[in-house]
Amino acid sequence: MSQHDHRNLKKQIAHYEKSSTKNSIWQVINTLGPFCLLWFFAYKSLSISYFLTFALCIIASGFLVRIFIIFHDCCHGSFFKKRRANQIWGTITGILTFCPYEQWKHSHSIHHATSSNLNKRGTGDVWVMTVDEYIASSKLQKLTYRLYRNPFVMFILGPIYIFLISYRFNTKNAKPRERRNTYITNISIVVAIVLLCWLVGWQAFLLIQGPIFFLSGSLGIWLFYVQHQFEDSYFENQDNWDFVKAAMDGSSYYKLPKVLQWLTGNIGFHHIHHLSPRIPNYYLEEVHNHHKPLQEATTITLSTSLRSLRFRLWDEKNKRFIGFKEIENVIEKNKEEKIPTVLPTVKNS
Repeated sequence: MSQHDHRNLKKQIAHYEKSSTKNSIWQVINTLGPFCLLWFFAYKSLSISYFLTFALCIIASGFLVRIFIIFHDCCHGSFFKKRRANQIWGTITGILTFCPYEQWKHSHSIHHATSSNLNKRGTGDVWVMTVDEYIASSKLQKLTYRLYRNPFVMFILGPIYIFLISYRFNTKNAKPRERRNTYITNISIVVAIVLLCWLVGWQAFLLIQGPIFFLSGSLGIWLFYVQHQFEDSYFENQDNWDFVKAAMDGSSYYKLPKVLQWLTGNIGFHHIHHLSPRIPNYYLEEVHNHHKPLQEATTITLSTSLRSLRFRLWDEKNKRFIGFKEIENVIEKNKEEKIPTVLPTVKNS
């Protein structure tokens, strides 16, 4: 599809950029309601079997991911028609997911504006190095990057660091509103934890909230990671970068089983979301089904998405991701062809 066709498609789907108060309220009810009930049943099941408790925690973590999608839409101003409603529910769901609304809204808007732009990496995205950058790096930088891209660090330690530690602090250049919202979120989280510990006991709280927090955090990072880290993704320097191509070619369609699609709030239609972030999550499937060109996006499934774990470096010459095992072959080939190392200028995050 040509760039002209892509832009026409963006205009064709623009009428979906209107939230439905009825749909939004129903999603709040069918998401927060079951989550609270699952948490309560998990507590009651502690006296029966922790295996049952853990099973309920797994399901609850799926609902917390869905709560995050509501939070995510509020940050885009697409969940409710009124800005104030998005702010209120964005803050509430942000407290439940340990994400400060204003801070995340700011960094995520930068992610959408700069996704796949090699010169503007560093804010709200997954750290990606190009082959040339990696070759030119020091041993310490290479080690740091390898550790960062290690699945254990990214999906096991990552949720703990990002959601429990990193989001508790304001960025250096945060504006007053963003700072206040972070303080409100942090205080509210502490109050909620203290209240729950008082009601059920700190041991019960940790046995329930611990798995829910960890599993939902890992799933959230995985969803964010896998939908931009596929083999023939799209990355370009500023001069050649295009927003529409970044959305259509740099984001995937993650085709999930219906239950998982529902729990993840249709975020698998990520190419549509990046093409038009103001479309509420509950319209994304409809947009996909009624516009055939959108169905031509790179499609990944549960099984094929696992391959993304091997993709570590962006090969600018061949326009694809490669793994660390392939880097030596690339180095040798570059030497044979006498290709100079030219590094893109990356903005400071």
